[in-house]
Amino acid sequence: MAEGKSTNRVNRKLKIVIYTHDFLPLIGGVQTQIELLARGFMTFPGVDAPPEFEPIVVTNTPAGDFDDSSLSFPIVRNPSVSELIRLIRRAQVVHIAGPALLPLVIARLLRKPTMVEHHGYQAICLNGALLHEPDRAVCPGHFQAGRISECLRCQRSELSSMRKSLLRLIATKMRNCLCRRVENVAITSYVLKRHSLPNSRVIYYGIEDTLMGKTVTVAKSSVPVKVRFACLGRLVPEKGVGVLLSAAAELQREGRDFDIWLIGDGTERPHLESEIKRLGLGSRVRLTGFLSGTALSSLLQRVDVIVMPSVWEETAGLSAIEHMMRGRLVIASAIGGLGEVVGDVGILFPPGEAEALAACMAAVIGRPEQIVALGIKARTRALTTFGWQRMLEEHAEVYRQAASSRSTSPRTP
Repeated sequence: MAEGKSTNRVNRKLKIVIYTHDFLPLIGGVQTQIELLARGFMTFPGVDAPPEFEPIVVTNTPAGDFDDSSLSFPIVRNPSVSELIRLIRRAQVVHIAGPALLPLVIARLLRKPTMVEHHGYQAICLNGALLHEPDRAVCPGHFQAGRISECLRCQRSELSSMRKSLLRLIATKMRNCLCRRVENVAITSYVLKRHSLPNSRVIYYGIEDTLMGKTVTVAKSSVPVKVRFACLGRLVPEKGVGVLLSAAAELQREGRDFDIWLIGDGTERPHLESEIKRLGLGSRVRLTGFLSGTALSSLLQRVDVIVMPSVWEETAGLSAIEHMMRGRLVIASAIGGLGEVVGDVGILFPPGEAEALAACMAAVIGRPEQIVALGIKARTRALTTFGWQRMLEEHAEVYRQAASSRSTSPRTP
């Protein structure tokens, strides 16, 4: 009898397909969140209860040298169309990280309860970043306002032919149309407002507590004599690292004592190396290259302040959340979801304004005791707003509601 009950429990588990175009071994906010989500749902709701869900991750990212057996959940890479159809048909709920067209179309044709989680702007922007080319200014929302000629003009500087631009326009229109017929999750309130899609709610990113519940306390020895700043992420123009270098040059002219570590790599690196030399910042700024694992953790322990000078509308800013969880002070651009994530527990400055950033950094150098004081507040905010368990619970609620609406809806004869 007990065996029969156990079988029923297994059968009652909700089968969830989580589709993400990008996944490990690629590094990024989407990849991190999907890994945490799938891993968490293998045991959710907890140790003393049987798992409620049966997740499987589906991705187009090849494994490369990554060992998929190290994951606690099943994963399917590079599925054929027929295999993707089979996986979605078997699922009770489909979770798509970003409005990927193929799984969206399949899920709609199979009438599967579907949730699209918006980590970017692919449903309202042809390049998915809301950056207007070639000036790289923040787009005011040409696509949503119906100014299609502006969208095509923007694409001309990026794509080689009008045909490619039109195909991208059609794809964006299809994504937007399909997203209006499913459940939508935005990762910040800012993203929700920018998309203005029906059936939408906000679920903030959730991460593990890297300090394992330890309390950050103010100690005299914690106040640095020389402040070390760091900027962590891809070295690409939209991350605004050039703004940070201009701010550093201003601080150097003022005779301030500081260090800056640029942690990461990318297409902008050669230009940044030239700028460091031109501005005479060789003794102040160090490029570390890409780091991960223990090498990254070890280096971050020696960092006092994280600077995120983005000039594009970050949807959330996972790096900011991670450093807040460590009890670190974050200085960030007041732009997109990044400003929302940091809130009043960090220091915000107008995006792209090097003088304003220099003033923020100078204030920290002049009063280094605020590094720990604000770091404590940042950790408190991270624990209460960006916890892993909270993220799992809110996603579970969406899954349950989606599955329930399907099971109670009248069947079409």
